[in-house]
Amino acid sequence: MKNKRIVNHTLLILLTMLLVSGCVSWLAPNVKSELVELQAGEYQLDPKHAALLFKIQHLGLSTYVGRFNKFDAQLNFDPKNMAAASLKAVVDINSIDINNDVLSETLQNDTWFSSTQYPQAFFVSHTVTPVSDTVFNFTGDLTLRGVTKSVTFEATFHGGADNWLTGNYTLGFSAVGKIKRSDFGMDSYIPIVGDEIDLEIYAEFVK
Repeated sequence: MKNKRIVNHTLLILLTMLLVSGCVSWLAPNVKSELVELQAGEYQLDPKHAALLFKIQHLGLSTYVGRFNKFDAQLNFDPKNMAAASLKAVVDINSIDINNDVLSETLQNDTWFSSTQYPQAFFVSHTVTPVSDTVFNFTGDLTLRGVTKSVTFEATFHGGADNWLTGNYTLGFSAVGKIKRSDFGMDSYIPIVGDEIDLEIYAEFVK
């Protein structure tokens, strides 16, 4: 009897694993990364599946990491002609999140972001250059604190799929870039606080 119970228990575990793996397979979208197979058109950022991070050196000892919680973007995407793609993005400066309310408030003043006068930052791409089948350089104008500079973001395309949970066709991208805060009039406390800022973006766009 004991051996029979062990066999039955083992069979039950195996059956459960098969059912779970089948459900996972059913839930997971069929992601396509071949550009020629994807859907062209206008895409809007899905804010629930997006993150904008920044990293800056502090005292030469560590990397300080923060994020902006409110931003939006529109992507014009043509998989057959990525050079014609375009991106527009806007970031609410007051949405900065560094897990320090006092410092967050300080960063809004005229020494730093001057967010009362310049509440938003903007990026508008003007050229897209393919690096590989899935990596592209988006070069455009970044406007921050009323200053506009050319910036390049290296974007990696992760694929597209129908998302049955939302009913929307969805594209996935990540991107990295660098700026110097002194280029935008924020030059206080250099080099105690680093001049170069690393930017990271993780985003899903819905059609």
